[in-house]
Amino acid sequence: MFSKILIANRGEIALRIIRACKEMGIRTVAVYSEADTSSLHVRFADEAVCIGSASPANSYLNIPAIISAAEITDVEAIHPGYGFLAEDAHFAEICDSCKIKFIGPSPETIRLMGDKMMAKETMRKAGLPVIPGSTSVIKTKEEALKVAKKIKYPVIIKAAAGGGGRGMRICHNDVRLIGAFLTAQREAESAFGNPDVYIEKYIEKPRHIEFQMLGDNHGHIIHLGERDCTVQRRHQKLIEESPSPAINSKLRKKMGEVAVKGAKAVNYNNAGTIEFLLDENSNFYFMEMNTRIQVEHPVTEMVTGMDLIKEQIKVASGKKMFYKQDKVKQCGHSIEVRINAEDPDNDFMPSPGKISHYNSPGGKGVRLDTHVYTGYEISPYYDSMIGKLITYGSTRMEAIKVMQRALDEFVVGPIKTTIPFHKNVFSNPAFLRGNITTYFVDELFKEKK
Repeated sequence: MFSKILIANRGEIALRIIRACKEMGIRTVAVYSEADTSSLHVRFADEAVCIGSASPANSYLNIPAIISAAEITDVEAIHPGYGFLAEDAHFAEICDSCKIKFIGPSPETIRLMGDKMMAKETMRKAGLPVIPGSTSVIKTKEEALKVAKKIKYPVIIKAAAGGGGRGMRICHNDVRLIGAFLTAQREAESAFGNPDVYIEKYIEKPRHIEFQMLGDNHGHIIHLGERDCTVQRRHQKLIEESPSPAINSKLRKKMGEVAVKGAKAVNYNNAGTIEFLLDENSNFYFMEMNTRIQVEHPVTEMVTGMDLIKEQIKVASGKKMFYKQDKVKQCGHSIEVRINAEDPDNDFMPSPGKISHYNSPGGKGVRLDTHVYTGYEISPYYDSMIGKLITYGSTRMEAIKVMQRALDEFVVGPIKTTIPFHKNVFSNPAFLRGNITTYFVDELFKEKK
């Protein structure tokens, strides 16, 4: 087992990893930007190294500075968390070349699954159901029109190196397709440094379902059940829950077996997710694989009793998993909401600033993963998420009731947050019934208007 690990991240995920390491008897090294001097992950790590100015490019994306910090503190491994360098194959390769263990899958797997077209083709060859669409990147508008004619409208344009909804456009006719194709290319180039896009059949009224995967370095791969991530805005997840209210035991077994098959096709190890779109008729299609720990991993921990960060560390150290697929059980129900420093009444505009009053919720069935406190300054340089509120109940409705109570207790000010938005969602009849699609948030705001 490792004796010291560097966390190449910030905020709540850095603090989450530090907590797991402390419980495992592993020393930790935090890296931080000049803007994060007063962050809790800096305070609670055993050592801390400043790696640059506030800009992510000069700090949390600064590979030479992070590697230097790892070398001067003599760590054996680096945990990338999520975001920043977590899915950067080049960073994973540099870690390997420096004899520092990257806590994640191999650089080859990261690179393969990071290219959405290659990932889709790999899974198609492995026998997974994939959404009809182009079999290679689309270079010209003429090619785009040809593919759209073959698979029929509506279609969706996606960035080959993308994620988070960037470089993504939905089209219902030729005129829209031509304009959207050029716009998607420019957006993909700006966001990912790669203008390549591809086209898929657009699945209307879907649900977004992901399966948590875990694999070791000895060929053992299992899934830990699904998470329903259907509540989204602009393809960004806002609420996640496990198990999904749309999946019965038969479909869960089928989707889980398919997910394991896909993970085995790429010799996957460590934690990751295989993500599907589920249509109205319970047909499901492979969408992508995320080769890292997910923001929403706590809901899986709540219903399985497992600590995914600890499992990541154990697997990376070479240990064999002792979990068998038939022993993994989902008990009860868990829901997570992302509390962001945003104004939901003003198109979710970021709301950075100093927190002058703060009260965190508690009680039975409540978990809060956050790095903020009274007096903390929400920086404009980073992601607006200030915490994840997770609740647990023996049933979905019980988890919802706990969430409603916890949201009432949660006070953060004077900055704007998404707490009022979540209160609105948790009183919505469609959400309470579990009868939603990825358009739920759009429809909710139409109702308000």
